[in-house]
Amino acid sequence: MTETQPSETQPIKITEIAAQKVRDLLGDKDDGPEMALRVAVRGGGCSGFQYALAFDQPKEDDHRFSDRGVSVIVDKTSMQFVFGSEVDYVESLQGAGFQVNNPNVVAACGCGSSFQVREDAAESAAV
Repeated sequence: MTETQPSETQPIKITEIAAQKVRDLLGDKDDGPEMALRVAVRGGGCSGFQYALAFDQPKEDDHRFSDRGVSVIVDKTSMQFVFGSEVDYVESLQGAGFQVNNPNVVAACGCGSSFQVREDAAESAAV
């Protein structure tokens, strides 16, 4: 497992409101201190990829780091797609939830649930 300390070039940043929501949600779980926010990318959706955010325990090959007191884990394949992203928590008329603001996205579907990334990011992830 690769651990990274917070810095200006943090692989994924967490907004303060998202960090507070993670702390609130994990505080209700018995194994909360051992859990982390997993940020992953899965194939699917009308634009090619979808985000998968969940609370999980780190696996051996995960990248692991913390931001604003929240442990974040990303598998090696997903890191290619989400590097430089920011996780936020938004509340709107459509509902509330975590949102990934990803600078690598070049297109998203109309419903906002799937996305495409630059060709070079996709190619390097396939290697």
